[in-house]
Amino acid sequence: MFSRSFRTRLSLLGVALTLATVTACAGTPGDDPGTDPQSAPSQVIKDSEAKIVSSIRPGANGIDLERKVRLRVDSGTFESVQVTGPKGAVVQGRLSVDKTRWVSQTQLQAASRYRVTGTAVDGGGLANSYESVFRTRALSLDEQTYPSFVPVDGQTVGVGMPVVIRFDVPVSDQAGIERHLKVVSQPAQAGAFHWISNTEVHWRPRTYWRPGTDVTVRADIGGVPAGGGIYGQEDRAMKFHVGDAMVSKVNMETHDMRVFRNGKLIRTIPITTGEQPKYTTRSGTKVIVEKFRHKRMNSETIGIDPDSADGYDLDDVEYAMRVTYSGEFIHAAPWSVGQQGSANVSHGCTGMSTSNAEWLYNNTNIGDVVEYVGTDKPMTLTNGFGDWNTAFPDYRAGSALS
Repeated sequence: MFSRSFRTRLSLLGVALTLATVTACAGTPGDDPGTDPQSAPSQVIKDSEAKIVSSIRPGANGIDLERKVRLRVDSGTFESVQVTGPKGAVVQGRLSVDKTRWVSQTQLQAASRYRVTGTAVDGGGLANSYESVFRTRALSLDEQTYPSFVPVDGQTVGVGMPVVIRFDVPVSDQAGIERHLKVVSQPAQAGAFHWISNTEVHWRPRTYWRPGTDVTVRADIGGVPAGGGIYGQEDRAMKFHVGDAMVSKVNMETHDMRVFRNGKLIRTIPITTGEQPKYTTRSGTKVIVEKFRHKRMNSETIGIDPDSADGYDLDDVEYAMRVTYSGEFIHAAPWSVGQQGSANVSHGCTGMSTSNAEWLYNNTNIGDVVEYVGTDKPMTLTNGFGDWNTAFPDYRAGSALS
């Protein structure tokens, strides 16, 4: 038999259990959307059927610089594509008419990280995105060619100055490199490239530069194939300014030099040039290549034994201005003042008094023009900056793109 107090506690426990059961089963309307007749049916989220595929595996390393980035969309079309490289540079590309394929048009750079992103939509309008990165291979110095410029950046030059771009490793695909070279002048002047060799290309305007012209030169060759497994090392640019038109006219028969600034005669200088026929000075258009306040001159450099009767070794020639690679200079020649203006007695250089040479030197820029007449020995295209000794149509034919 249970005591009364025990039966009472048992009875109360039964009531509590009953209430708990009722509360748990009854709930509150709306707490269970699966049993509430007014709740909305569940939605199934669908994935886009459009899939973007790249020709370069995501995360790939050592990609060759000549590879194209090729993207395609399966079961859809592109809404956007972007490929970015070093410093956020955008790789240009071409999208097919049906918007299912994209191919890069910009050359890849060496040892660089590229990011590829894209969005495509399927027939139902559902979008899918794509993102990947890859890295291009590094190049050794032996696989790269570096462009250097003459004149130097910021220099003021004469109206005869050609643009000179030199490469430290030979270029066999000259057309491929030339497509990435550009010369822009203000005011604009027509001109052309001409390859002097596989390591040097020049550009000159059709006629002498206009005084006051500003010129910008770009060699955007970084990563550009130069042929034979060689690539451009980097993009480079420079600017120069064209000063006054200083054009000197040398007549080797009358033994004088007439100096013109912007078309006006400003000085006539008695000179002597090469003794004929042994050391005849070349006729033609020459350009000041470089200047030396003092220059040692040794006849051995032009094939004459310094110890011979015609030899010389002069330690301190003043105001020397080179006009040919073969050794012709304009310079002070105090030893021949007696013959200047009346006879040609030099070994091919143009000599004048020290005072006249000093004046000319101080009024001369690299690129100033010196036009020679009076002999039958011609100046040539490659002997110094001889660019003006070829008719412009023939000069233009020396372009790799002509």
